[in-house]
Amino acid sequence: MLLLRRTGLLPLCLGALFLSAGLACGPGRGFGKRRHPKKLTPLAYKQFIPNVAEKTLGASGRYEGKITRNSERFKELTPNYNPDIIFKDEENTGADRLMTQRCKDKLNALAISVMNQWPGVKLRVTEGWDEDGHHSEESLHYEGRAVDITTSDRDRSKYGMLARLAVEAGFDWVYYESKAHIHCSVKAENSVAAKSGGCFPGSAWVNLEGGGTKLVKDLRPGDRVLAADVHGQLFYSEFLAFLDREEPPVHKLFYVIETQTPQTRLLLTAAHLLFVAPPHNHSHSQPQPIFASRVQPGQHVYVLAQGGQTLLPAAVHSVSLKEEASGAYAPLTAQGTILINQVLASCYAVIEEHSWAHWAFAPFRIAHAALAVLNLEGLSSPLLFPAAVPEEGASLAGVHWYSRLLYYIGRWILGSEMMHPLGMAS
Repeated sequence: MLLLRRTGLLPLCLGALFLSAGLACGPGRGFGKRRHPKKLTPLAYKQFIPNVAEKTLGASGRYEGKITRNSERFKELTPNYNPDIIFKDEENTGADRLMTQRCKDKLNALAISVMNQWPGVKLRVTEGWDEDGHHSEESLHYEGRAVDITTSDRDRSKYGMLARLAVEAGFDWVYYESKAHIHCSVKAENSVAAKSGGCFPGSAWVNLEGGGTKLVKDLRPGDRVLAADVHGQLFYSEFLAFLDREEPPVHKLFYVIETQTPQTRLLLTAAHLLFVAPPHNHSHSQPQPIFASRVQPGQHVYVLAQGGQTLLPAAVHSVSLKEEASGAYAPLTAQGTILINQVLASCYAVIEEHSWAHWAFAPFRIAHAALAVLNLEGLSSPLLFPAAVPEEGASLAGVHWYSRLLYYIGRWILGSEMMHPLGMAS
């Protein structure tokens, strides 16, 4: 913090965040324009999101064992006394109010959404933590990580939308389980996946200026890699630092996004931003940055055309989950974009506003450029940019201090509701 005060980066950082929130403009026309609120689509009966089994890494994760009132893990549960939520509590023991902190946070966020969606209606919890064995074996209700919910008016015509609101509130798995309720669950508090940031695996590669490719994990400050501006114009941008760097044997969960024409395959974490093309009936709209976890088959991402001179929209053929990928790297370029495996991606994650993130990193880029002009590389490496890349034989890893600082400032200014539900690495 002393360094921040001396260099003036803390005021600049705060100013950038406030300025971006007020102006919502980014690197070029269009990226920063506010999008109209998206239309929410109710879940269909028996549909679940994400489209994987509940107790897999891509959803709420494995069962970790039943919690009883006498167990050491009972302290993991916290009561929820939110007056905007009705708890059925048919056992009259308060059990339905007990849940993990993550479940409580998501439930409270959902309660607000329900009141906004249907004025006068509240969220109702029919089942929370189960200490009586009423659920199936290895149910997450036994860990306080699952709730069954309805609306206070018990209007079943609302339940499809209620499920969608639960997805938007950040529950890690939502299931329109029966005509009488919606089932929601969350990851364990200590889950590595619950703290996943925005990265690419060690096998990801980039195009270098002058020809050739390079693995992301091998990038060095000064490398110039292929990127693009808001108009889709390709050019080479300087690699500045790793915003996150996790060396093997670290494994993370990656989404696998594939196109067929041309054929590409990109792995990235759920909270990372990827650009998708606007629908055909919005030909004048700009590319939209969305979380990788929200990319759907049929949407179009931007890929490098044959010949490597232009970008073209390519239809996403499939989106799947890959649980075993080694290493995790989040490269930052001066432009804020990068082509990974020939697919255009943002360098940013966690918040679904590329322009805001780019503005917030303006002090970082300015300091980097100033130190380069003054030829102070000896100062920049150990002080301002310690996580850019480790020296030979060293092992610097983890989230860059500047990213971590912005994350906590962002949560303070914007609130956790605007962040990706998986947060960032801790």
